[in-house]
Amino acid sequence: MNSISLLSRIFPSDWSPQRRSAVTIAIAVAVLVAFLWLLAIPLSAMPDPIGPAAQQFAEGARVTVYLTAIAGPLGIVLGLLAALCKLSKVLPLRWLATFYIWVFRGTPLLVQVMFAYYALPFGLKLSEFNSAVLALALNVGAYNAEAIRAGILAVHKGQTEAARSLGLSQFQTFRDVVFPQSLRIALPPLVNNIVSLLKDSSLAYVIGVVELSNIGNRVQAASFEPIPVFITIAVIYLLMTSVMTQISGAIERQLDVERH
Repeated sequence: MNSISLLSRIFPSDWSPQRRSAVTIAIAVAVLVAFLWLLAIPLSAMPDPIGPAAQQFAEGARVTVYLTAIAGPLGIVLGLLAALCKLSKVLPLRWLATFYIWVFRGTPLLVQVMFAYYALPFGLKLSEFNSAVLALALNVGAYNAEAIRAGILAVHKGQTEAARSLGLSQFQTFRDVVFPQSLRIALPPLVNNIVSLLKDSSLAYVIGVVELSNIGNRVQAASFEPIPVFITIAVIYLLMTSVMTQISGAIERQLDVERH
């Protein structure tokens, strides 16, 4: 498991790991919310071209987090379904899951975003934001599927056999024995995928989603000053990913009951 987070080091030594993790999550979420809603204040004090566009940068950062907050959980659900299908005894389900993972891991996310907006079958047409969410969720879901599948396969078969011998059904065995252990094993890559998703959401600008990188492109195109603009964007992304890492790491430790 990863090292103790920066926030958890400030807590009293007699606090339990569960309590530290819970408080870390609460503090990090509060910091992220405050950062998103107050970001325009420090940016407005900066010189041109950042100051006049401070509110735009703040709005773009919020859209970036919204994309991640929606696509992330959807990607976990899709990953779980794909992992179960790939492990299924039903051959068509295995083929379907294998094809899904093969396609979305083997093609660029940029192409997937454009396909979701411009080329959905049956004449479907989604908004820019929803198209980006769909592409991001499907992409991260393919990576999550392999992480979850590896976690399930890592659980010793003897535990499954013991649970079945105690009279548990196949579903109860998976729900109560296999899945909790596989989730702990799969947590590190899942956490990494969610944090990476925040950065990958920058590709939504190609279909017109007004997120942080899109705002940066607009400001630098109007001001012809790319260096301060892209430095500002990089710092904002760095701060957001740092807070997201604290939240994800605390959730990881909260669910890692074997460590406590």
